[in-house]
Amino acid sequence: MRKILPAVLVAAALGLSACAEKELYGGLTEREANEMVAVLQNANVSASKSSKDGKVWALKTRAEQFSSAVAVLHDQGYPRDKFESLGEVFKKEGFVSSPMEQRARLMYGLSQELSQTISSIDGVVQARVHIAVPEADPLAEQQKPSSASVFIRHNPDVDLSGQVGSIKALVTNSIEGLPYDKVTVVMFPAKPVMAAAPVSPIRSFTMPAIAILAAIGGVGAYVFSRASRGKPRRKLKTLAETGTPVA
Repeated sequence: MRKILPAVLVAAALGLSACAEKELYGGLTEREANEMVAVLQNANVSASKSSKDGKVWALKTRAEQFSSAVAVLHDQGYPRDKFESLGEVFKKEGFVSSPMEQRARLMYGLSQELSQTISSIDGVVQARVHIAVPEADPLAEQQKPSSASVFIRHNPDVDLSGQVGSIKALVTNSIEGLPYDKVTVVMFPAKPVMAAAPVSPIRSFTMPAIAILAAIGGVGAYVFSRASRGKPRRKLKTLAETGTPVA
């Protein structure tokens, strides 16, 4: 029985841990955590947020819905991409950058800021801006024009075709010497959110109940076994002390 009891307790602990919540993502802002909770709950996926300091948040879901939660969030572009500002790209460093490095940083910083701006448009799930600015050739009679490509993945329920002109104008006015007709915008609809089958309340409590009952049963059996073995010993001891012969 001593060998069975630890196994029963371990099985109960595993059963309880399987039903606990698991962390999906950490290091989130409260706004991003709220958005992700809403997306998951709309897809019938259990979700909750927690924070220790009120500044950095974590997203959790039930263990059995972990894979579904990851798939739903990925299809909706979560967690959102982190973009760098021009100030972060050109932060002070100990070494002096070459003109080529400065130019590369400028192009990268502009693409980051434009990507972030376009990502904030309602209905946009993910956005990327790629900029191509050729180096000036002093010997060329005509310089090659700059160009830019904008990739957008959007909510399938939102029609952004009417915003193409505004997006092209935004990019054109952000990059010096970029002609309007050299900006290409391509859009792709994101995968629609498929609602997961709701978790039955009975199913949610089945595993914890089984685990608890198994633990109680194991402890009860162990106590009963100990008590049953202890009674004859006490009786024999009493007879030995009194000197009464045993028939």
